[in-house]
Amino acid sequence: MKFINEKLKTYIIAEAGVNHNGDINTAFELISMAKKVGADCVKFQTFKTEDIVTMSSPKANYQLKVTDKDESQFEMLKKLELSKDSFILLKNECDRIGIDFMSTPYSLSDLELLDQIGVGCYKVASGQLTELYFLKEIAKKMKPIILSTGMGDLSEVYKSVKVIREINPDITVLQCTTNYPSLIEESNINAMVSIRDACKVSVGYSDHVINNYACYAAVALGAKMIEKHFTLDKNMEGPDHSCSLNPEEFKNLVHGIRNVEMSLGNGLKEPSLSEEKNIYGMRRGLVANKKINKGEVLTLDNIGVKRPMKGLSPSRLKDIIGKKTSKELLKDDSINENNIAW
Repeated sequence: MKFINEKLKTYIIAEAGVNHNGDINTAFELISMAKKVGADCVKFQTFKTEDIVTMSSPKANYQLKVTDKDESQFEMLKKLELSKDSFILLKNECDRIGIDFMSTPYSLSDLELLDQIGVGCYKVASGQLTELYFLKEIAKKMKPIILSTGMGDLSEVYKSVKVIREINPDITVLQCTTNYPSLIEESNINAMVSIRDACKVSVGYSDHVINNYACYAAVALGAKMIEKHFTLDKNMEGPDHSCSLNPEEFKNLVHGIRNVEMSLGNGLKEPSLSEEKNIYGMRRGLVANKKINKGEVLTLDNIGVKRPMKGLSPSRLKDIIGKKTSKELLKDDSINENNIAW
């Protein structure tokens, strides 16, 4: 997986999730489009409905807004499952076109399925943040782990990281707000920095805001990874399409992140290449403010500071006050080492 190298660009995950609507052909198209828009990875969700929800489990509030209110969460999720054979095909397709494949397991059987098909990394959903036994089992696979932290506090994040790290130190922790869509004022990107400092881990951000500002802020503050929901069409039926980015929007996200990265620079305060060309015309040098006779004393009255940067720098002003000229100077002539009687 490319994201494990801290020196690389921000690792961008297109969270296809269940936006395939249970159709493998749609899943293939999601993979193809994720590659085209510049994502580093396309991520799905691996689950068996009967293993993760009860028959009577109600839908989340956001799901009720965009799906059939009379349908249970069980019924909704059952339509969104993919088989083991489907995941094998999807993983092979990702390998073929050169985009990383990832999926979130929700049970131990899901974990084993993904392990069997050779995934390179495991993503833990926010809902499993406090399931320490589950985290231990994932850690035992000794592959990189991405841990989302929606609905959690710093104490819970710290405990989960500790449990994983005792077995497997390769962890990236994502700040996340579990609401779809989430409010930008609840993004709390600074919490990502707190997690990094408290847990001594690489960090990133999993975003559910309708715009991309929080993603850009996260990259500026040191996110090594950005995850955002991805769909072919926001108007498709299903729980996550409306709060996902379509291909054009995701392309804009990638473009924005890469530009934010470029703007960050290398941290060294020095003139840029373009600035170096402007120094001569924009900075000023010491000049004669009026005609100065040979042997005349230089004072604040007869010295000026003007563009371009010829002659001595204004920082040398204190060195020449009180010195005499070695030659006659006309107004705006540069004052330099050669026309001062040292």
